[in-house]
Amino acid sequence: MPQSKEYLHYVLEQLDGLRGVVSRRMFGGAGLYQDEVFFGLLFRDTLYFKVNDTNRADYESRRMGRFQPYPDKPYLSFTYYEVPADILEDREELTSWARRSIAAALAVAAEKRVRKRPAVRKPADRDQRAAGKGSPAAKLSTAGKRSATRDGNGRATAKKRAQR
Repeated sequence: MPQSKEYLHYVLEQLDGLRGVVSRRMFGGAGLYQDEVFFGLLFRDTLYFKVNDTNRADYESRRMGRFQPYPDKPYLSFTYYEVPADILEDREELTSWARRSIAAALAVAAEKRVRKRPAVRKPADRDQRAAGKGSPAAKLSTAGKRSATRDGNGRATAKKRAQR
């Protein structure tokens, strides 16, 4: 069943205490964003908020269900929990829960950025740099080294550089 426009409109009215909240259609439902931060979703006329370790207990203590888009695949669920009806009906409480979900979404995004950072390269030894051995130009001019090139079909081939 697709997301009803009336329910979406109601949820957005309830969240009018948060500036910059917008909805975007997605997969038969709608995503909720504040300043490009995805913090909630509406699916089958049910509101779900982003959860992490800081706010999960609020939902689990009320026995709220996790977002599971496929009823026949209960093992496939996401870190979004259903918002309790009494919270949805109270604008101030809903705004408070939404703020905690936005904080959770920001924390998860920050964790992902930290995990995706490339490994820090160790600087070349000072003696090698002083001798010019660590410089890119010195590496390119070293005779007898192999280098990867592409043949006419785009395949990588190894060539030995000619002695100078």
